This record gives sequence, structure tokens and C-alpha cells, in this order.
Amino acid sequence: MYQNITEETFSHLKEVPDTIVLDVRSPMELLQGKMEGAENIDLMSATFEAQVAALPKDKTYLVYCRSGNRSGQACQIMTKLGFEKVYNLNGGLMYWSGPLSN
Repeated sequence: MYQNITEETFSHLKEVPDTIVLDVRSPMELLQGKMEGAENIDLMSATFEAQVAALPKDKTYLVYCRSGNRSGQACQIMTKLGFEKVYNLNGGLMYWSGPLSN
């Protein structure tokens, strides 16, 4: 089961070793910027589940999108695939006040 977390908790967990930040938005949305160091796997891609399944399951994953909806769906898929440390940014980038990079 994944957890919805606040921006404050998300920011804190980003600094923990073995944590991967996962952006599940589309390539077009990425043009607006992303969190520094975030990996992108588009939830709407036909290969999303296969790409996620190839990720190491022993890491902590912080997942975000624009509003928190798609990232919640991604977290559900990841949990189903056996990931145990999965966190969704509640409200997504709409509630993120941190910097974005290109």
C-alpha cells in the first residue's frame, strides 16, 4: 500500500539515500520543468508497467504528476508489482513550491 504525503514530507524524503523521484507526466508536460534529479516514466505510455517492473524494488519511490491523480494510479500499479516503499505527492506539482529544472 502506498501513502499520500505532504510537500514537506516529500522534500524531506528526497534527501534520504536510495530514494528515487519518479515523474509520471507526459513528455509535453516535462517541457514545463521537472524536479531536479527526477526520472520520467509516462503513466500513459503503453510500456509504463514494464518499465516500472524493471526498477529495483528495494528503493524508496517518491512519485508525482501535475495534480496527484496519475501519480496515485502509478503508486497503485507499483504496489501491485511488489514495491513496498512508494509515496505519492498529495496534490502533485500544483502544490509543490520547490524549484523545477528543465
